[in-house]
Amino acid sequence: MSLTYREIKDQYNALRRTFDYITERKDDILSFYRQANPRTLVCLGSGSSYCLCLSAELTAQIRLGIPATSFTAGDLMLNYKSYSKILHDSLLLAPSRSGNTSEVLMAVENTRSIAETPVLGVVCTENSKMAQIADLTLELPWAFDESVCQTRSVVNLYAANLLILAYLSNDRQLIADIKIAIETGNNLMNHWEESLEKVAYGDWSNAIVLADGESSGLAGEGALALTEIARVPSHYYHLLDVRHGPMVMIDHNSLVMISLSEEGFEYQRDLINDLLKKGATVITYSELPSQPLPGVKLQV
Repeated sequence: MSLTYREIKDQYNALRRTFDYITERKDDILSFYRQANPRTLVCLGSGSSYCLCLSAELTAQIRLGIPATSFTAGDLMLNYKSYSKILHDSLLLAPSRSGNTSEVLMAVENTRSIAETPVLGVVCTENSKMAQIADLTLELPWAFDESVCQTRSVVNLYAANLLILAYLSNDRQLIADIKIAIETGNNLMNHWEESLEKVAYGDWSNAIVLADGESSGLAGEGALALTEIARVPSHYYHLLDVRHGPMVMIDHNSLVMISLSEEGFEYQRDLINDLLKKGATVITYSELPSQPLPGVKLQV
């Protein structure tokens, strides 16, 4: 049993602790945000953390109703002066597994050289360099991955970001939904593991992940994880946008994973049929039970 596999299987156990911890720190988070009173939210990360930033960015816009943007740490580190108008009167959210990534730390320092920007760090270690420079740091050491490729850390950082924004926007339904997802997660994972393992050993050599909305950044991380862990070429696209260019590269060697949305099902069904005609292996994920989709390998 690989270390990465064990960390994946432990993610929901860690999520319970993360949920309780963020809830315990709710008053600190609310006080920090009120004092900062930001005009905009800037999310900062590298690799997996940047993917999570893209989801947090959209969640902030939808639920907090404030402008938000995301930067890769390397981009902001190098080009911070070009972004000065974005950075002024902003709050910087920096999720990081180690809290010691040099590009992230330098991006924070460079930002502060041109703007008085409060920083909220969310890390999976204790006593990190991020904790030394951030104005408020939330530490989730139980979620730290020893593996090079992040799995449990990513899921916990995503949930922490989402829960922080849920408390800031007083979105009680989202808080309840997060709790339900955590409580049912182990059963869900165990229920589908064997079926997903069969798909994993199928006859495909490249992967495409399709999703829209607040899960889009997380879907991008899924594609990155497939590239890093399975070492197969993998890409993320918005659901229907895959028709506009990437479709030409999809064939019988492709595994396409689709996060279905509740709206416009007929358009999603037509896309699935076109993917199947190209010979792709298709699996779908949906929050609610959907009607049977002939030809789809697995409907989760």
